[in-house]
Amino acid sequence: MATVIGRLLGLAFLLCFGTGLYSHFLQQPLPWMVFPTRPAGLYQLTQGTHIVAGIACFPLLLAKLYVVFPQLFRYPPVTSFAGFLERASIALFVGASLVEITIGLLNTYQWYPFPFPFRQVHFALSFVIIGSLLVHIGVKLPLIAAHWRAGPRVPDEPRPVGSALAGSATEGLPRTRGLTGRLLSYIDATPTVPARTSRRGFLTTVALGVTAVVGLTAGQTFAPLDAANLFGPRKKGVGQQGVPVNRTSAQAKVATSAMAADWVLTVAVGDTERSFSRAELAALPQTDADLPIACVEGWSQMASWRGVRLRDLIDEAGGSTDSDLRLISLEQRGGFRQTEMGSEYVRDPLTLVALELNGEVLDLEHGYPARMIAPGRPGVLQTKWLSRIEAIDA
Repeated sequence: MATVIGRLLGLAFLLCFGTGLYSHFLQQPLPWMVFPTRPAGLYQLTQGTHIVAGIACFPLLLAKLYVVFPQLFRYPPVTSFAGFLERASIALFVGASLVEITIGLLNTYQWYPFPFPFRQVHFALSFVIIGSLLVHIGVKLPLIAAHWRAGPRVPDEPRPVGSALAGSATEGLPRTRGLTGRLLSYIDATPTVPARTSRRGFLTTVALGVTAVVGLTAGQTFAPLDAANLFGPRKKGVGQQGVPVNRTSAQAKVATSAMAADWVLTVAVGDTERSFSRAELAALPQTDADLPIACVEGWSQMASWRGVRLRDLIDEAGGSTDSDLRLISLEQRGGFRQTEMGSEYVRDPLTLVALELNGEVLDLEHGYPARMIAPGRPGVLQTKWLSRIEAIDA
């Protein structure tokens, strides 16, 4: 049973690790990295899977601990170096995992009661978890291999506890009268102690637990489950213009600058700069695109956008679509007030400087007077309240 649950738990953590790395490097890419822009909902799928798998780890990890719980109190606790590695790796894995999935869940609600930065700690702990898991698997590999495909053991014919004792340790010994004799007679009459729970009942409980925690939150990402989304922090269709909002204009302190009559979007290419008022942007050829907003917290929402193709705007300013770009918001503070966009997104015809959302002028909460929207990008990189776009020299 430990192997069965371990397989599921290992798969969940590997899914979390792989999709988490993808999200991390989308936000902080290495210089040589290039990312796919299609399918347009790729990040919606990967980050939704990341959150779903992370939530599923809660009941799976508790189930694993339940199965191995008696072994945790084995005495003596360590009898060899391999035993030490086993104990140390599982202690590190369980401790780091509980912290990782707990702060990950709190992040989906944007609640940070802990005194350390979430992103850095979450990223670092993922390597601690995978490393300790690999060490533990290495130590336990012979046992895991022996039980990887093994079915449930067929129990021997039930024997009373006392009979087993009498047939082994007391076999061949004369029955003693008095207190000892009465004690052995009592033991012989004691029925077999039942198992803590049945295999089928245990697996059913685990399956129900995983189904409940996943099914009641996954609707924030996957539309078919929207009706069952009772505990997800975001609900599809709820928010200005039918799209949820993470960071508001009040939090960003941009209401005054965004609504200013003299707002312009400046596009800088080398030593050349060109500024566009909102009216001038609206006068350029407009393009429609259906793209999701997909956030790192796991929620997503498909929406219809209208605006100027970014590659057309760069051409209008005399730049090249082969250049990476720096996007600067009206925000004065915040980790994502400046973001960078690879040339693969600049060239994509679905990447827009959006002016409208769902058939209406872009709401202030969604980035009025103009925002970026591109396929396959995290929501934190879909810069709102655009102020300046700069070409980054190669």
